[in-house]
Amino acid sequence: MLAFVLFGLFFLMVFLNVPVAVALGLSSTIGLWVGGFSLTTIADAMYSAIGKFTLLAIPFFILAGVIMEYAGISRRLVRFARVCVGHTKSGLVAVVVLVSCFFAAISGSGPATVAALGAILVPAMVEAGYNVGMSASGAIGIVIPPSIAFVIYASITGTSIGKLFAAGIIPGILMGLSYVAAAMISSRKDKIKPQPKASRAEFLATLKDAVWGLLTPVIILGGIYGGIFTATESAGIAIVYGLFVGIFIYKEIRIKDLWKLFVDAAVSSGTVLYIVACARIYAWILSTSHLAADLSARMMTISDNRFVLLLLINLIFLIAGCFLDCSSAFYILVPIVLPVAQAIGVDPIHLGVMLTVNMAIGLITPPVGINLYVGCSISKLPVARICKSILPFVAAGIISLILIMLVEPISMFLPGLMK
Repeated sequence: MLAFVLFGLFFLMVFLNVPVAVALGLSSTIGLWVGGFSLTTIADAMYSAIGKFTLLAIPFFILAGVIMEYAGISRRLVRFARVCVGHTKSGLVAVVVLVSCFFAAISGSGPATVAALGAILVPAMVEAGYNVGMSASGAIGIVIPPSIAFVIYASITGTSIGKLFAAGIIPGILMGLSYVAAAMISSRKDKIKPQPKASRAEFLATLKDAVWGLLTPVIILGGIYGGIFTATESAGIAIVYGLFVGIFIYKEIRIKDLWKLFVDAAVSSGTVLYIVACARIYAWILSTSHLAADLSARMMTISDNRFVLLLLINLIFLIAGCFLDCSSAFYILVPIVLPVAQAIGVDPIHLGVMLTVNMAIGLITPPVGINLYVGCSISKLPVARICKSILPFVAAGIISLILIMLVEPISMFLPGLMK
């Protein structure tokens, strides 16, 4: 009965377009009542979910991303990338992926990457003759470190955020290259209009203008891997750095803009953390009722083959990614699949990368692909048209996922170099 309430009621509400956080909260509350638990658990579980120092990185990185957008860093990165490779036939493809990777290394969020860069890149893609499916590259945002998804996974499993960030670098680059290949193949029949080749003077001018933005991921990731500060502290450093650049260097952030800037970041942060808080109640019931352990044990009875179980775990998360955001999926499903993965010898770091790549694919997959709807709102195009153009990128993402699943060093090589 409890399993039916938790899973059946939750997914019924999701299908009825009830907001995910509300669906989690309601199904968890009814689950507490059905399971005979005290309803006072709600307050305790919600507070313990978000009252963690580790999770401070989420609002900090979201604020850093908003500041970088207001400071004009995303616009300058796009301009510099276009000057470098925009004159070739597939140059804009590389621009989209390159800049998405750079902005992802600032914001840690897929939807934030699409929102910040889409207003600049989508009109340029349409004008140049490309299809707008390349907005899919924003999905890299949750794989390229620093990643909010990795922060949430680390808070659930107790793994090292630094090692997760390191593990995401090569898979993120692999996904970026696969998206470039997908875009080049899908745009072969498009009538592309290459940009005029930039002069040396123009190249140097745009490089000088973009250098402050290019330094941002170096400061964030260099500080973490250099042992200078933690992931959470690096987010705070990114905020201070972004404000300094926006106010004193680029002079695009004015004091009167700060209120709107902080409100935008607070709304985005509140949305994510409310989902985390509600998902924590759900995860607490799964754990306390031993439902997660029972489901893990049942998964182990399906097969003792490592490849089959890995395939099953990835399939579960691919399907979940079509309907759930990353936070919800991790809190609901990680307690179930983590014991299975550990039983077959999969490192939790490697598992975290695989699951995050699954959710990155989910960001561009209907019916709840957030990146799709962000891209639609920017491009003013119907969802059906973008869904059609997104298929090569979904295929590219799945190929990358299979490689990451089968070749463990892709994700584990860099963490293995850390002490």
